[in-house]
Amino acid sequence: MDLTVLVPAYNEAESLPELALWIDRVCVSSSIDYELIVIDDGSSDNTWEVLRDLSEKNSRIKAVRFRRNYGKAAALQTGFEASGGDVVITMDADLQDSPDEIPGLVKMISEEGYHIVSGWKKKRYDPFIKRTTSRLYNYTARRFSGIRLHDFNCGLKAYDGEVVRSIEVYGEMHRYIPMLANEAGFRNIGEKVVQHHPRKHGVTKYGFDRFLKGYLDMLTISFITRFGKSPMHLFGTFGTVMFLTGFIMAAYLGIRKLVFIHDGLRAPLVTDSPFFYIALAVMIIGCLFFLAGFLAELVNRRSADRNRYLIREKLNLKD
Repeated sequence: MDLTVLVPAYNEAESLPELALWIDRVCVSSSIDYELIVIDDGSSDNTWEVLRDLSEKNSRIKAVRFRRNYGKAAALQTGFEASGGDVVITMDADLQDSPDEIPGLVKMISEEGYHIVSGWKKKRYDPFIKRTTSRLYNYTARRFSGIRLHDFNCGLKAYDGEVVRSIEVYGEMHRYIPMLANEAGFRNIGEKVVQHHPRKHGVTKYGFDRFLKGYLDMLTISFITRFGKSPMHLFGTFGTVMFLTGFIMAAYLGIRKLVFIHDGLRAPLVTDSPFFYIALAVMIIGCLFFLAGFLAELVNRRSADRNRYLIREKLNLKD
């Protein structure tokens, strides 16, 4: 199969029929063999009934329904696991991403050899505050990751099929899939200016807290990509430095007392010095860092699959 179009949806019953027809029209006219997988992320409206009707009319449309709302990362990971296309394109269900971009994105992956192509909403139909904070966020992400993308958070992205089957997305890490792919060795990452349309139905599902979460997730993904496989490298380094610092401080107090005794002077008690308690605390903290490192290594090697979500129903998909 040439293409999998993956659409996470949460309370988007009004938008899905138009989106499905639009995707079908574009792919058929471009002679692209495709499948459309929609992940109903625990919608409280009639999104699933709409998907059931659409899948009966078009066997290319497949769907997964979560028992509750798990978030976009969970929906993407589930869709990645179910995808069968040589190219995988993700887009939002709110009709702000244009399916007309599909042929160009497929060409960049299949013919130009990109591993990932990220959409760039150069002209955005969003409120001023959202556009401003997004620019600041993307600037920070570029500086932090070294990946030169203008819009990390654009939902319209294209992936080589090998990429989506080689990475794990969980928590809120969908914003940083290019960073995860880059760490996994898929470094040919490009971008394409894409059309951005005003929302036609419903309301946005994201609030101001997404920006704070975005920065916290950036710190998390940086830790995971650098130390996720060997957390002891981080905790062990901190533990060693702190333990040695405390040990040197305690040794200094002990040596000073021996010097006093050797010179026949009245030696002060080691416990009379505040440095003794500081040294003791620093050595204890160093040991705790070591312990944290060992526990992290054990958890890292015994952790169960984090990406199995409670799926309630499927349409046109095999178990």
